[in-house]
Amino acid sequence: MNTERGPTPAAPGRASRGDEVFGSTDPAATSRRIDLRDNRIDSGELFAGSREIVIVHGRETYRLRLTAQNKLILTK
Repeated sequence: MNTERGPTPAAPGRASRGDEVFGSTDPAATSRRIDLRDNRIDSGELFAGSREIVIVHGRETYRLRLTAQNKLILTK
């Protein structure tokens, strides 16, 4: 019997690895890919029309917000 399990994807949303999406419980969330060029990500692609994204780093959760003055704020 094979007891090896791969990652269990949650509802689409926060963090994506390929076509599997992990960590979201929002049924309206969707999976998407973001291009990385020369180790850079365009913030317009990252935010995709929203003002805040959630970043999971290890066991910690951070929020990256785009302000009304078009600046970035990262909070724990």
